[in-house]
Amino acid sequence: MTTKRQKKERKPIIVNAFDMATPGLQSPGQWKHPKDKSRDYNTIEYWVNLAKLLEKGKFNALFIADVLGPYDVYNGPRNLAAAAKAGAQWPINEPSAVIPAMAAVTKNLSFAVTASTISEAPYHFARRLATLDHLTKGRVGWNIVSSYLDTASRNLLNGEPLPPHDERYEKAEEYLEVIYQLFLSSWADDAVRLDTKKGVFSDPERIREINYEGKHFKVPGPFISEPNPYQRLPVILQAGASSKGLEYAAKNAEAVFINGNTPEGLKSKIDKLNALIKKHGRNPEDVKKVQLVTVIVAPTYEEAVEKFNDYKQYADVEGAQALFGGWTGVDLGKYDWDQELDQVESNAVRSFAEMMIKPFPGDPHNIKKTRGYIADKLSLGGSGVLFIGSPTDVADEIENWVDVAGVDGFNFTYAITPGSFEDIVELLIPELQRRGLVWQDYPKEGLTFRENLYGIDRADPTFLKPDHPAFNLRWREGESREEFEAKLEKTLKEKFAKEG
Repeated sequence: MTTKRQKKERKPIIVNAFDMATPGLQSPGQWKHPKDKSRDYNTIEYWVNLAKLLEKGKFNALFIADVLGPYDVYNGPRNLAAAAKAGAQWPINEPSAVIPAMAAVTKNLSFAVTASTISEAPYHFARRLATLDHLTKGRVGWNIVSSYLDTASRNLLNGEPLPPHDERYEKAEEYLEVIYQLFLSSWADDAVRLDTKKGVFSDPERIREINYEGKHFKVPGPFISEPNPYQRLPVILQAGASSKGLEYAAKNAEAVFINGNTPEGLKSKIDKLNALIKKHGRNPEDVKKVQLVTVIVAPTYEEAVEKFNDYKQYADVEGAQALFGGWTGVDLGKYDWDQELDQVESNAVRSFAEMMIKPFPGDPHNIKKTRGYIADKLSLGGSGVLFIGSPTDVADEIENWVDVAGVDGFNFTYAITPGSFEDIVELLIPELQRRGLVWQDYPKEGLTFRENLYGIDRADPTFLKPDHPAFNLRWREGESREEFEAKLEKTLKEKFAKEG
């Protein structure tokens, strides 16, 4: 019998993989599992094989997370013992280095690279980002983070502590403005001439300085990299979900990684974000919302539970508590195992602390949010939600989250790798395709990231939507320098007037 839900017309969801160049991303301790290959994070073969697998499964993108210091809050201060023993996001390699190798063996899979606005000068980062986008033919996006670890700031900011949360976002706003103008306002679309007869590679009259001057950055330019004909600006992604983070995302992001413990809890967050998006004059449909999930799927429910129990015996609860300390700034070692945690004040990831401790709509009643509860919950599946069952069971759960929360897609992470991704590709994706929740194939060969995100049915499917604040910062083909600079001046004046 066909259910009402199965009859409902569906649009494909965003299907991303979530990984990190580390032996323990969201489920610490699984590197000990005989079938887990996360230990190979520092080999080209691991990433190349993963990319091939994901493209086989018609994934939209691989999202590569990153942090810039160890999680040393638990049983701290400055104690990395638990993270080091568990391999809990420690050690970590640079995330962007493997992208060209993966791009060389795929044609449609996109790549979201995480980079912090405290890690390097925007001029230098912009060149690295542009290089990746050129080498992948427009398949790169930037996941913007403002950093949340004091261990990072101590090493990147000359020993200084991490700036306050709101100040980090103020600096991140300027950082992004510099990136926008370097990519869009320094070179005209047609600046590269390749005129062999006249000996002109690029027309100097079609290249200009940006002369950006802000509180935190002064960048004259011109940009050191030529425009990318495949995708003029890499896709802008954002993962912060605090009040400042949501405001930043509402203004700038094309996709947001936003987590809830329940579909109802996620809906409340998405509703809040959509209201902010509208406030900034943008269409909420232009900002894709993606939830983190760990899937344990097998041909039957009983086999999936058996897998879960198998993985659970390798879980490292000490490593889980180290992760929580890094994500929130809260040392769980100071609490008794059965002690309830009612309120957390943190300069780190405020939204995550609230998600783990404060009740949300749809939460089961009478769950005590104790140290033991958190340690156990985070030990397998980490900061996202955990779906366990047959392909039908998991697809039902995914459908429910789509229907209730209005979420656009999921970042699928692993319990073991590549085993979890193989199970998703072989077992879950076909069931989601049957329901119309995942496309049968890529709509064309050679998709850019933006086409992967929004589709190909637009006048300019590789560029920003017109309501994006950076849309008019682009120096277009045939536009004179005078015409462009007049447009740019008007755009920037309107921006400043709008922001007061």
